Amino acid sequence: MSEVLSIRIPRKLKKELEELKDVIDWKKEIIEFLEARIRMYKRAKLLEEIHRVLEKHPTIPEGYATRSVREDRDSN
Repeated sequence: MSEVLSIRIPRKLKKELEELKDVIDWKKEIIEFLEARIRMYKRAKLLEEIHRVLEKHPTIPEGYATRSVREDRDSN
């Protein structure tokens, strides 16, 4: 099922849209733009959430990996 979205635009813009209506499928263009914009904002929101979660995790001290590898090698 579809819904109606109506917006007010400047008269000059409306006139320019009408001049190009035979060349451009405005409905398709607007829907694709909105879908792309929604994907972009959802990704940004998800990245912010991931960043918040990662900030709560403890950090590994610098050099820890190197020391661990050396200890493992020396123990054999």
